[in-house]
Amino acid sequence: MTKQLPKTPQTARRPAPFVRHGIEIADDYAWIKAPNWQEVLRDRARLPADIRALLDAENAYANTMLTPYRDLRKTFLKELRGRIQEDDSEVPAPDGSYEYYGRHREGGEHELVCRRAKGTDREEILLDGDAVAKGKKFFDLGDAEHSPDHRLLAWSADDKGSELYALRIRDLATGEDLDDRIDDTEGSVVWTSDATAFYYVRVDENHRPARVFRHRLGTPSADDELILDDPGAAFFVHIRRTQSRAYLVIAVRDHDSSECSLLDLDDIAAKPVRVAPREASVRYDVEHHEDRLIIRTNADDAVDFKIVTAPVATPGRAHWQDLVPHRPGRLIVTGLVFRTFMIRLERENSLPRIVITPFADGVDTAIAFDEEAYSLGLETMLEYDAGIIRFSYSSMTTPEEIWDYDVSTHARTLRKRDVIPSGHNPADYVTRRLHVTARDGALVPVSLLYRRNTKIDGSAPLLLYGYGAYGSSMPAAFNSNRFSLVDRGFIYAIAHVRGGTDKGWNWYLDGKMEHKANTFRDFIDVAGALAEQRFTARGRIIAHGGSAGGMLMGAIANMAPALFAGIVADVPFVDVLNTMLDDTLPLTPPEWLEWGNPIADKAAFERLKSYSPYDNVTAQVYPPILALAGLTDPRVTYWEPAKWVARLRATMTSGGPVLLQTNMDAGHAGASGRFKQLEEVALIYAFALACAQEAWDKER
Repeated sequence: MTKQLPKTPQTARRPAPFVRHGIEIADDYAWIKAPNWQEVLRDRARLPADIRALLDAENAYANTMLTPYRDLRKTFLKELRGRIQEDDSEVPAPDGSYEYYGRHREGGEHELVCRRAKGTDREEILLDGDAVAKGKKFFDLGDAEHSPDHRLLAWSADDKGSELYALRIRDLATGEDLDDRIDDTEGSVVWTSDATAFYYVRVDENHRPARVFRHRLGTPSADDELILDDPGAAFFVHIRRTQSRAYLVIAVRDHDSSECSLLDLDDIAAKPVRVAPREASVRYDVEHHEDRLIIRTNADDAVDFKIVTAPVATPGRAHWQDLVPHRPGRLIVTGLVFRTFMIRLERENSLPRIVITPFADGVDTAIAFDEEAYSLGLETMLEYDAGIIRFSYSSMTTPEEIWDYDVSTHARTLRKRDVIPSGHNPADYVTRRLHVTARDGALVPVSLLYRRNTKIDGSAPLLLYGYGAYGSSMPAAFNSNRFSLVDRGFIYAIAHVRGGTDKGWNWYLDGKMEHKANTFRDFIDVAGALAEQRFTARGRIIAHGGSAGGMLMGAIANMAPALFAGIVADVPFVDVLNTMLDDTLPLTPPEWLEWGNPIADKAAFERLKSYSPYDNVTAQVYPPILALAGLTDPRVTYWEPAKWVARLRATMTSGGPVLLQTNMDAGHAGASGRFKQLEEVALIYAFALACAQEAWDKER
């Protein structure tokens, strides 16, 4: 007897053709974009009834199709949670007479912000994330910054998933919040030195962080002083404090250039002073040391960045002098400046290292490791006079370690090693770094993780992850979740495709704008090479990517569907052309420098049209696809995957199934809470395992 499958949702076609640059575009599913989408970000109940009915029907269909894997998902969830140290705590960061840290209680979903007096074990819970989140369907703690006098805590939270953060001030003596409350911020806060005021960034009507304000405690937010406004629709504004605590840095950035201004935190009436005016293709960021600024920049054709200095009094480019010259192929990623030394994180040949430079002698000391692939990160240090640096280290087999490094003695002290409660032996696994030759000769790095006893004979299923956009690198870091697949015979792989900066800034430039197709080809070539080298086989590969990596998933589904056993597209940016034609969406104007402006540029229009996943769905066989969305996602709006899924089903000749799961209570990052998030991981892994076992073919 043939198994009765659930009825596939039928999405209504409501043709809405339009013409741009003399080219007609058909969009039968444009109606899924709610005309009041901005209201929906603030109030989910405002979603039009017909759209809600569609998303509910899609969720019901996906849940029914995944019913046979309910027990497997529960098994995965138990395994995933069993690898989490539930009563985990950060290494405390000293600041004055206190040490500050975050921790989780056993069974708790959200972080507790804590401190203790130095030399004691008496803990103060400054903010209980579990208590604040109680009764909320979504909760994300943004910033939590104690005041310089340690009396107050500025904290922000988003309770909808729409990245609109409400900012509050807590009196640490009483544990009560003051009357001061500011809504619609991007979440960050910086205190003035005297703790009588703070700075924050408010989003504009198009959901873009655009205006910097100064709020004096005890005054109405309507009276807040506007410090910076209207940087332009393509620019986002961010704030932070220099490590010296002397200045507020206001950074205005797009995908091509940046501009920084400094504001004296000792002066309650200070005005911002621009370091250097923005220039096309010139990026820079700023730190402070005594009477000079230390600036990381790509100016003067320093493609992989260099470090320069300039006097605080005359910070313009005419006064910049090289401190760490540019060296092609060595990407300077970031850095911190302390009173007696500076540190920088570099990446060369796709591997990271940390370099420490004392100001007294200028002699560099590097920290690196011997594994084929690993991850390094700089940890937060609150004090400017610190004599140590703190960094994190992990690999795909080695759980994260937190180390302190004494700059004067070069001694390393292990402060914390993540514990895997259910057990983990790194010797049971293999981490490898390969380089695949792409079709144009480029060498694409690939990081691999598998059990030592896994046979490399083409029989193993393989999950291949990719991103490839915005210059973001994909570190070969530890993630305990992956072992639920790896222990079942999977090989886990990361394709470090062009569009990221894994091999320097040119690796990014060679995967954007007119070179964007390199990202897609690299991923396909890596998948093919892994099959040729017998790590897996064609049709045994499950592809996974999210956001811009979801665009990658949509593109490879159109370009090479037979190569993959399944595709997981997490909050996928798949309706690229339509989104880039809508300048009212939060990210569209800033994104034109990443993808092109199809409104003003016909060539950009034609280029985007040539690879936009939604616009290139064709009548062919597609593998099983799982698309995940968030209703209040301001970055990749829910209608992108919903439209894509509808067009796939209406156009494909066979294959699938194509499933859409929309989280009706969350945004871009998915469910909130560290355990709740694991439910989505369990869903993805159950789908991947079903694809690897060809379960979908058996059911069709």
